[in-house]
Amino acid sequence: MTPLFDVHRDLGATFTSFAGWRMPLRYQGDLAEHHAVRRAAGLFDLSHMGQLEVTGADAGRFLDYALVGRLSAIEVGRARYTMLCHDTGGVLDDLVVYRLADRRYLVVANAANTAVVFAMLREHADGFHVTVRDTSADWALIAVQGPSAASILDPGPLRYYAIRPFPLAGRDVLLARTGYTGEDGFEVYCRPDDAVAVWRALLDRGPTPAGLACRDTLRLEAGMALYGHELSVRRTPLQAGLARLVDFSKRDFVGAAALRRQRDSAPVEVLAGLVTGSRRAPRAGYQVLDPATGAMAGTVTSGALSPTLGHPVAMAYVPPALAEPGTRLAVDVRGASVDATVVQLPFYVAPPK
Repeated sequence: MTPLFDVHRDLGATFTSFAGWRMPLRYQGDLAEHHAVRRAAGLFDLSHMGQLEVTGADAGRFLDYALVGRLSAIEVGRARYTMLCHDTGGVLDDLVVYRLADRRYLVVANAANTAVVFAMLREHADGFHVTVRDTSADWALIAVQGPSAASILDPGPLRYYAIRPFPLAGRDVLLARTGYTGEDGFEVYCRPDDAVAVWRALLDRGPTPAGLACRDTLRLEAGMALYGHELSVRRTPLQAGLARLVDFSKRDFVGAAALRRQRDSAPVEVLAGLVTGSRRAPRAGYQVLDPATGAMAGTVTSGALSPTLGHPVAMAYVPPALAEPGTRLAVDVRGASVDATVVQLPFYVAPPK
């Protein structure tokens, strides 16, 4: 349970088990919470996420080797989205890395992968002057996401993908301008003992409590990959449309040889966005069909009826030749062939402020 379990229960949350945690799935309902985030702001408990600290004289150089990006280039107070890959190039987890000080980085991992990320970072640390610690128990994480998030928090001049100390509810927290909904938003890192006070102070400012269910439809509309769906050890960043995260100018990093081979030969399958004209949404695991032959051409990784757009959207892995926007495909939805069209990701982009 997170430090906010009793708060969620008092708010009438429906709970679900997720990566060993009891997490709020919804409060009012999926649609109401989804629309609240798109139109105003939602309040999320993300305390199940893992936090690992990398410190030491070689911290930046070590992360350059262990991860696909050039983390040594991040300025203090900034963040970067990156990935930990296997030697095969497959993704072990997608991460957000914050540089808190010259020799101190905070690596935020998905809840289900924290132990794997911790173990692999420690394994790769051999030969570097670094210390890798699992500090997940030291943090609670609360997010405010939506177009009203900045007015709720009044963060001052805090840029996107930046982090700084911030006073909130009489507590000292870290405030990051990051998120996973496609909207402007902030993530608050605080001590677990401060989580209830921070949550209540934020709730008093008007955001709607929001659970994991709407978080999933929000990130899907925004075309954001989810580990275990679009990302896995069987898929590489290049296949997932995230080649921009891989800094091939680095001489060596974990997975470099495999990723260079794939870059030079092109992947067999790539991630594509699909929209359908039916109200029946494709779901993860459904087959994508080539309408010309009726043969299986790929697999849906995530899909839902988009609350914002009013029609089903999905992401799927298909051959590159079938991934061009405008390509007509089909999806087997419980035995029925439903027409689908490839579109450019993301499905939804927040209006400029």
